[in-house]
Amino acid sequence: MPSRRTLALAAGALALAGAFLILTPAGRSVQFLLGGAMVNVGYRLQDHLASYDFAPEHEHHISPAQVWTEMLSQNELAAGVRSAFPRSARHPLVAMVVCMDARLDTVELTGDTRKYYYVVRTAGSVLDAKEAEMLELAVENGVKLIVLTTHTDCAAERAATSAELRRRFPALTAAVDARQLRVTELLQRPAIASRIAQGQLAVKRMCIDTATELLRPQ
Repeated sequence: MPSRRTLALAAGALALAGAFLILTPAGRSVQFLLGGAMVNVGYRLQDHLASYDFAPEHEHHISPAQVWTEMLSQNELAAGVRSAFPRSARHPLVAMVVCMDARLDTVELTGDTRKYYYVVRTAGSVLDAKEAEMLELAVENGVKLIVLTTHTDCAAERAATSAELRRRFPALTAAVDARQLRVTELLQRPAIASRIAQGQLAVKRMCIDTATELLRPQ
């Protein structure tokens, strides 16, 4: 049985460790890294469950109705966890434009689950007028950084280089063709341009490595 002195020393050590984690910059960095590691562990626990409904015999034969039923079941489970452990409210500081490709995970991209990010997901990371307006509204609501991304091995970009796929998907491929023009139009919007000029907003253009999610300059 530990002595009172041993218990007191252990309690004091825990208190000091807690104060270090909460009060010091290094401690906050440790918390961030530990939180990211725990999120990564959670992903890895689910990652090997390759079959959508967790039943291998249904992997190639699951119907749309079964997918919907399973999605509702998963949502109920996830919502129950969220209700038991509510999240802190955050005001986004970053707006990211990301392709809808399911291989890209914006939480893993930054290792940050604190809701500091607006995420706009479109096919081929192409902006339309409504997305440009949403980004402008986000900036008016306090966003300091817009990150415009593309990614390697993009299906929309491949389609734009194929004559056959251009015939089958004319709207998609035309949008990819016009992606640069849409970015130029965004940067010319008065509310965006003025904040960039005043140093209140930065816009970065990056390419995501789809395999590793490392951000590289375009």
